[in-house]
Amino acid sequence: MGRNHARILSSLDGVRFVGAVDPAGDPHSAPHGVPVLREVDELLDLGVDYAVVACPTALHEEVGLRLAANGVSALIEKPLAHSAQAARRLVDAFEARGLVAGVGHIERFNPALQQLRTRLEAGELGEVFQVVTRRQGPFPHRVADVGVVKDLATHDIDLTSWITGRGYATLSARTVSKSGREHEDMVAVVGSLTDGTMVCHLVNWLSPLKERFTAVTGERGCFVADTLTADLTFHANGAFATEWEALRAFRGVAEGDTVRYAFPKREPLVVEHERFRDAVEGKPSEIVTAREGLRTVEVSAAVLDSARGALTARADSDSGSGAGSGSGGPDPDVQLV
Repeated sequence: MGRNHARILSSLDGVRFVGAVDPAGDPHSAPHGVPVLREVDELLDLGVDYAVVACPTALHEEVGLRLAANGVSALIEKPLAHSAQAARRLVDAFEARGLVAGVGHIERFNPALQQLRTRLEAGELGEVFQVVTRRQGPFPHRVADVGVVKDLATHDIDLTSWITGRGYATLSARTVSKSGREHEDMVAVVGSLTDGTMVCHLVNWLSPLKERFTAVTGERGCFVADTLTADLTFHANGAFATEWEALRAFRGVAEGDTVRYAFPKREPLVVEHERFRDAVEGKPSEIVTAREGLRTVEVSAAVLDSARGALTARADSDSGSGAGSGSGGPDPDVQLV
């Protein structure tokens, strides 16, 4: 991901890209005309105004705290940190020094989701009933220190809260690991937001099918966003009842028009960097703040806690303790508010 950030920074108006830190990189190479440095201190010696943190998640806290201590604002790749406690320390460090800290939840800048949020805010769907996401694809070999919840499901957690303007209230999750790694490869989450909206997330990195699907169903129909193609489609409730008896028995509402919207489609990473640059310059700009990133880490931790509770309850039940049948054993449902 660091290469993608470097590509954007090298041509971003108003920004002078001065160096990249990569302990395993070739110091004699010059990607985009900048030196490859071995240590963060070497970057700090250049007098940078802000930095992008795109290293393994386990190192986000160490690098972020070093930047904050030296008065450097930071755009930190998602998730903000490996734990809620580490994320909270990062938030406190940057806020205490009045620095700009953002999190690289790039899906917020996908044009399909930008359009979806605008239309939801305008009330085009009416009351929102349900948000469903599916995010699956082949195993990403770049990831070694976290599982699918922190690497991928954090996208869906963040975008769901962002497009609806609501936080998570409750959730229940199940995970499995099939790759032989210590971390989970698949997760299924069912929950509710603070206004009662139902949510469902299915995420895995064990599928040859790559899918990035978000559906929001409400009283006037359903929006479907495909963030791979940046398409947004609206399936409206119809004004006419279905007369075909065999179909009517299976449809709760009549079918209406289907509209696929046309809108400009800029690269999300470019938009993300433009917004963060403006925030560092003190201009009004909508970024994903570190505090918002903290909340996403907290929810992802609750997902893992729920999954572990479910496994414990099942193990206790299998051993005959009855923990999974209301006898005081672990509760896999997590309350967030």
